[in-house]
Amino acid sequence: MEEVISLEERLERKGVKPTSNRILVLKELLVQEQPVSLSELEQIMETLDKSSIFRTMTLFHEHHVVHAFEDGNGIIKYELCRNVDECRVDDMHIHFYCVRCHKTYCMPSTPIPQIRLPEGFLMQSVNYMVKGICARCSSKE
Repeated sequence: MEEVISLEERLERKGVKPTSNRILVLKELLVQEQPVSLSELEQIMETLDKSSIFRTMTLFHEHHVVHAFEDGNGIIKYELCRNVDECRVDDMHIHFYCVRCHKTYCMPSTPIPQIRLPEGFLMQSVNYMVKGICARCSSKE
């Protein structure tokens, strides 16, 4: 059973002071079904200015509140780290970029394959992007 904690505690566990702007951004990230870019967040969160959103997302990334990855089209997308206490490489999953509708999908049930690095190399993050046509777009054919 997943532990239920407040938004404030979720941020505090990651070492982030829970300000009103940070809580607003965290709330919005929680309702997103797919990873979002900064520009998408700016469009959704009209009450916050661009620089506040940028600073918040930069802080969230530095404190592992969110993962950031390149979406296959040159745009950085963000999604919440599933683990509220620590972010691990094995929490990472595959993402799918649809070349038709340009949406990025999380594939949380499809883990990233195990990667063996040479001795002395330590993995900190993985970006595994699959490009193709999503189920919605392929059903339109």
